[in-house]
Amino acid sequence: MFDKMTPNQRLIIAVLLSFVFFIAYTAIYPTEQPTETAQVQNSTEQKVELKEAPKVEDIVGHKISAQEATIANDLSTLTTLKSNDFILKIDTLGRISSKVLLQEMYNTNDNVHAQLIPQSGTKPLFIRFLDPALNEEATKIPYTADISEINLQDTPQKVVLTQKLSNLTVTKEITFYADGHYDVDVSLTQDKRYFIYLGQRPKVNEKEQMMAAVGALIYNDEELLTIIEDGDANERKSYSHIELAAAFDQYSASIMYGFSKDTNIIIDRDRDSNPIVYFEAVQNMKFSGYIGQKRYKTLHAIKPILTNAIEYGWFTFASKPLFQLLMWLHGLIGNWGWSIVALTVLIRVVLYPLTYKGMVSMQKMKDIAPQVKALQAKYKGDPQRMNAAVMDMYKKHGANPLGGCLPMLLQIPVFFAIYRVLLNAVELQGAPWMLWVNDLSRMDSTFVLPILMGASMYYQQKLTPSNFTDPLQEKIFKFLPIIFTFFFITFPSGLVLYWFVNNMFSIGQQFIVNQQFKNAKDAQIAAHKNVEKKDD
Repeated sequence: MFDKMTPNQRLIIAVLLSFVFFIAYTAIYPTEQPTETAQVQNSTEQKVELKEAPKVEDIVGHKISAQEATIANDLSTLTTLKSNDFILKIDTLGRISSKVLLQEMYNTNDNVHAQLIPQSGTKPLFIRFLDPALNEEATKIPYTADISEINLQDTPQKVVLTQKLSNLTVTKEITFYADGHYDVDVSLTQDKRYFIYLGQRPKVNEKEQMMAAVGALIYNDEELLTIIEDGDANERKSYSHIELAAAFDQYSASIMYGFSKDTNIIIDRDRDSNPIVYFEAVQNMKFSGYIGQKRYKTLHAIKPILTNAIEYGWFTFASKPLFQLLMWLHGLIGNWGWSIVALTVLIRVVLYPLTYKGMVSMQKMKDIAPQVKALQAKYKGDPQRMNAAVMDMYKKHGANPLGGCLPMLLQIPVFFAIYRVLLNAVELQGAPWMLWVNDLSRMDSTFVLPILMGASMYYQQKLTPSNFTDPLQEKIFKFLPIIFTFFFITFPSGLVLYWFVNNMFSIGQQFIVNQQFKNAKDAQIAAHKNVEKKDD
């Protein structure tokens, strides 16, 4: 196969294999949204009618039918909830309008506290009625609350929101917990058709979403995970038997769960083809929610099924156990950086037989390359005879032209899996390794780690056997370490650390293989000399 290819064809395949791990999920980042500000409303009772507001599409974030359209919006704060870790606000439309994380490890790149509720789009717990007249009234009559400020510590705290319409009263009882989750009990004095919204996905550090999926997901009782990424929502779809629904970015999510099995979950699209999640509620509706970082232990402690909101894309089957192993290593070592090092070494140890076989095959191909080239020149006018002679040469020396490529191809799923783990692990936020690396989730501002990675890649390339016959190919491949160094400059330090350690392990393994072949050649030469002496 490979001997029939032109040098340029082999170059294209080699470059594609080199880049496939790094650019397969590269995304185009949308523009950054401004952070939301909201006024604090001290009064718990507000009787006046609200001013005219934008169209309902501006609230819910997607186009609705004409008979459902209405006017709505008010952003004044009704209740403020404060804890050691976050500040949460509820506005006069009964929505969770703001949640700011106070931990410095979650600060944005501008070093300001992370805001998990975007300014634009719909917000969690917004209610939309199917009846347009009722919906119009509901968007103008504000809720009232039984308390304007809550200090949340270890004990759960409840707020009761009430909206008194002409012929209907809506009551929301929300119990908040210090770990970020909440329980909701919604009741209506009459049975009306209405919808409750999950809210727009968090948009923290929008420009940092490197190769990470963002959008919405649902997980059903058959353990089937459906992901609709931003830009991919093309039509309205309904789902039932859902265990949880989430709108997520790389590290955080807004999640709702605890629905009855017959709850109809709907995923619609906004103007930019981004998913919008809401569900059809009943007169008395109970469910739970969570807004915060996708920390595995936190989600597992709330409800184990919530850990399915941590998505790894196609390689979830491999990424989940790898993350479990990484957490176990962290429990032993106590440092996420050294845990990544240990995980990388363990993976390479497991894959050692596979990579060793590939390296041996490449070395054999290098050794017989001059003989193969001579056969190709000898039978240049007879391709069939040339191929037969080359295959006999391979068989005689135990070389396989696919031996170097196949093991590498088989490793790609493992590389993708560990890459997805490190890309989505919120635990790396604010986690130091050593010396200058004090946040494994962010790029190394000193550029030392990417440079070390590039240098290790260059040295590994020098040690690895090559069969280049085209000088242009050789020159291009010599520039690959420089190209990859520039790629890795903006990568999170945890990912660069993984690839650097991976390179170092490959260098050590290549040393072993090269030394074995050198020893074998030296033994052959010594044996040949002994034979010549005996003949003399």
